[in-house]
Amino acid sequence: MFNAKYLQQCFLIVLFTLLGISNIASANNITSNVNYDIQVEIDPATRSIQGRSTITVKNSGELRLLLGQRFEVTKALIEGQPLQPSADSYDMPYHSWRIPFSLGVTYNIEVHWHGELAALNTSLDHQQTLGRPEPVSDVMGTFLPKSSSWYPHIIGALASYQVNLKLPAGQRGLVAGKLIEESESAQEGYQASFEFALPAEGIELMAGPYQIATSHIQGANGQQIQLRTYFHPQIGHLADDYLDAVKAYFKLYEAWIGDYPFTEFSIVSSPTPTGFGMPTLTYLGINVLKLPFIRATSLGHEVLHNWWGNGVYPDYQKGNWSEGLTTFMADYTYKEQESAAAAREMRLGWLRDFAALSPGQDAPLNAFTSRTHGASKIVGYNKTAMLFLMLRDQLGEDIFNRSIQALWNIQRFKVTSWDDLQNIFAIVSTQDLDLFFEQWLTRNGAPLINLSAVDKTKTDSDFQLTVTLQQALPTYQLSVPIVIHSANGEQTKLLNLQQQQQTFTFNLQDEPLKVALDPNLRLFRQLAPDEAPPILREVMVNQTTTTLLLSENKETLQIAETLASKLQRRNPSIITSSKTPTTEPTLVIGLQAQIDAWLSANNLPEKPEIISNKGSAQAWTIRQTNGTTLAIISAQDNDALEALIRPLPHYGRQSYIMFESSQAIKRGVWPMQEQVMMVE
Repeated sequence: MFNAKYLQQCFLIVLFTLLGISNIASANNITSNVNYDIQVEIDPATRSIQGRSTITVKNSGELRLLLGQRFEVTKALIEGQPLQPSADSYDMPYHSWRIPFSLGVTYNIEVHWHGELAALNTSLDHQQTLGRPEPVSDVMGTFLPKSSSWYPHIIGALASYQVNLKLPAGQRGLVAGKLIEESESAQEGYQASFEFALPAEGIELMAGPYQIATSHIQGANGQQIQLRTYFHPQIGHLADDYLDAVKAYFKLYEAWIGDYPFTEFSIVSSPTPTGFGMPTLTYLGINVLKLPFIRATSLGHEVLHNWWGNGVYPDYQKGNWSEGLTTFMADYTYKEQESAAAAREMRLGWLRDFAALSPGQDAPLNAFTSRTHGASKIVGYNKTAMLFLMLRDQLGEDIFNRSIQALWNIQRFKVTSWDDLQNIFAIVSTQDLDLFFEQWLTRNGAPLINLSAVDKTKTDSDFQLTVTLQQALPTYQLSVPIVIHSANGEQTKLLNLQQQQQTFTFNLQDEPLKVALDPNLRLFRQLAPDEAPPILREVMVNQTTTTLLLSENKETLQIAETLASKLQRRNPSIITSSKTPTTEPTLVIGLQAQIDAWLSANNLPEKPEIISNKGSAQAWTIRQTNGTTLAIISAQDNDALEALIRPLPHYGRQSYIMFESSQAIKRGVWPMQEQVMMVE
């Protein structure tokens, strides 16, 4: 006898086919019109690279082939004849060739190139690494990102590939894909061959003095998945723990989404503070991998990217949904598994971060493409993750999960837009989701909702409660949770708010005592000033922040200015120590005696007791009467102040923090004030 789940799946398959969206995809029959067969040899000691690529193109239109300008081309042929550079190639940072249009014709193109890779810079932080798409090499590590155009590639074309890699003895390397064979000898060095038979967005190559550890797991469909770590010697002892952690993530996501689409997964260490997810692997900094919590957080996020981002490709021109969906199904899910309180704390963090943005830093979700700075993460990761939370609340967990599975089955290895995603959720749920997606994808900002009035009336048998909500323009259509408290407990009501002001009426058996607006933070909304406790990030991301340096000592000023620039990731707007607080968010930096005197002179609260006279340095926030934030940094001497330069920028979500040298020893967030009205 067929069970209900099987019948539902059959119905969905028929429905998708009848509506002409797609058939359920199979990885075995997905092919690409472009294939690269690459031979590449790299010597990290001299930073030299030599490459040869044979490109097969089943052409259906004019295409453009690019290679980075830093490389010298020694041969370029199409069907054995010289391939001439494009007329405009000399005005571009690339070698460029146009591949002519000829419907139904297959072209074979051969390009030989060589050159010198950039030097590895281990002093860069993660943000700087993201903004520097250069091919770099050193005996400690080689990284060739696809964005550096290190190999000749067709613009905008998904492509399969084979890569044969040669390195000196003692080095190991890889690209995303299936390891076909590898060998090493003193004479021939290290050689490895990789294959990626599915349509991919690009090729990224990593190498280093790796120690390799292996394990395996049987996937949900019975296939064996090969697991590997490519770790630098100093973290080789961590390999087994990482391999075990990966196995748990495969079990979680195969059950939730569908079969893992590849036959291997590797964790690769980087000498820089990198965090990248690619098909079949993740590339993480050595110091990141040393952190004990990474296995329970970031690792799962990167594993999940093999489904979202590297298995279903975002249509970047229409918005990148994959980072937010991955954040929701990884980072947020782990908090839900931990406790309801931990999940609420993460939602509060998202809303606090959004409240910290200054005007002009926000953007519609359909305009987000990739993370470039803190503000873009707040929008593209956090706000998008909460969109999926609200969508799950609206549809119910079962329908949401079946929609996720349908998205995977239908769109794997295809470029997928927000519209594609919306269509699948709408069909599975049989709901019209146009307004939901329109208001959350195309608008800046977030709804601002206020509990404006509550009133009760005693009747013969019960109580009648009226609740009035207001929202700022433009209006949203929202299901707003309120919690009604009585002497016997509390109950939650969902109010269908559609207008700028609406009044709702309820009959209650118990006398209502107070009403709270969305205390569990299930809506993405603009927190009211009293709701959002001030955090350090408000002065870090706000473009209008003023920096006040309380010193006349040249060395102290230099350290303080460096710290301010690291915190704000820009040249700070500095005013002199003689100025009083401004009406803008303000960062104040000084030594302890200077800070104490300045606070007293400006009638501001002294250092909070929770961090007073403890540690070598402290930072904390104060909400000014006009609603803007002061962030105070106080250090006992120049050494203590300088010790904050590297760690403090990572603690933007804190309201206060205390350091002993560079070690954070106490931190926290001031309590949130819920929107509550007493019922008179």
